[in-house]
Amino acid sequence: MLDLWSIYSKPVPANTRELWALFLQCFCITVVVGGLFYNWMFASLEYSRHLSTAIAISFSLLLLLTLFLVHPARCAFSIIMPTLGTKQGRKLLLSTCIMIVAVNVTPNIISNIKVILQVIECICKNSSESLLNSTALLGEASWELGDVIQTADISALRPRNGHFKFALLTNSTLINQQMHLAGEKIRKNLLAVEGLVKASIQAGNRLVAGFSVLYLCFESTWYLKNYLTNLRFDNFYITKKLERLSMARKAAHLLTGSSKRFLRPTGPKLSREEVMLCLTQMVFLTVVLMLMLVIIAMDHFAFHMADTAVRNVARFSVVPVTLNIKYNVSARFPCPAHGLGVVSLKRVAANAPFVITDFEKSYHHNLHFSSAHCRINSPRPPNNSVVLVVGLLYCIIYTTVFLETYAHRSCRKIAASFFESQEEKRAHYLYNKLSRKYEEE
Repeated sequence: MLDLWSIYSKPVPANTRELWALFLQCFCITVVVGGLFYNWMFASLEYSRHLSTAIAISFSLLLLLTLFLVHPARCAFSIIMPTLGTKQGRKLLLSTCIMIVAVNVTPNIISNIKVILQVIECICKNSSESLLNSTALLGEASWELGDVIQTADISALRPRNGHFKFALLTNSTLINQQMHLAGEKIRKNLLAVEGLVKASIQAGNRLVAGFSVLYLCFESTWYLKNYLTNLRFDNFYITKKLERLSMARKAAHLLTGSSKRFLRPTGPKLSREEVMLCLTQMVFLTVVLMLMLVIIAMDHFAFHMADTAVRNVARFSVVPVTLNIKYNVSARFPCPAHGLGVVSLKRVAANAPFVITDFEKSYHHNLHFSSAHCRINSPRPPNNSVVLVVGLLYCIIYTTVFLETYAHRSCRKIAASFFESQEEKRAHYLYNKLSRKYEEE
């Protein structure tokens, strides 16, 4: 492995064997990266298969030529690998989590809302039809009441045809049509909202992913440029070259006294600034996680509501409707004893050759809220694998928070292995800096 890394980090291969070894290494790296790049574009960013294949192949060929021919490009590309364990890697993982939640959870929520709307539409349709059918009771009651009225035979009050003209809207087609149009309008609005949310999240995810990749390349190039041009940049580690230099000049005491101010690249110690940065990033990641958990909880809540509505729609009790008709007649007649007063027609009819009969009758009808003919889809249960995948990705994300410092230190080690002469200059610069501080103290 050390021999292969030495060949990979050399500016120019020494012989044909090293040339072929370098080409094979670059080819293997290109195949792996190209496969991951294709899977990322097709599965995560949801590009078409043909477009993902074409871009992945083109990217792989360009990467192969660049790694094989350009030595600084190999260094910058190698720096990208540990940088993926830093905030840029977390951005990619976060975008993946958001896309997974958007693709799998949002359609589920909207689908279950559609089921609830179908239940409401079914209830409204059946209840309106049942209520419309109940108006036939009014027609029946008015006809029977008219028959009773015609039995009155008073010379002063000769009734005409006692049947009421009661118009009933017995055609329910118009109501069903209006209910259908309202349901279709709601469905179209939900489909439009679903498409808009999915398209917005997809476009935003692609934009963030593309920006993250470009910034990742820029950050590795920026690090390499500062490493080669600025001796003070990221130069506060006690490296092996610095230790050998201090031992050769018999100044090992410089490193002993500077152990609190300078860190060892492979040591587990974190500075106070590094700890505070890790805690800040964990708070931000936790807020994003809580938002995604709220969306997942909404999915479970929508499924529970839809499942309850579908199971209970057939259990709705039938509402009995009773129409009570009570008919009683009274009129004003001149009374010799009391003048003009109100007397019952029954009292008048006692001395008259006719009979007035009171009318009192009840009519019953049942209102139905559900029917077996209702077309209701089954609720879509939540995808529990989404929670598992998001939880696993977040475990990796939280791990990268603490590994970010060590990944950043490995970037310096990679650059030092590619440019050993520059590392010598940086070690001499840090040694002289420690010497001056020691003399001042």
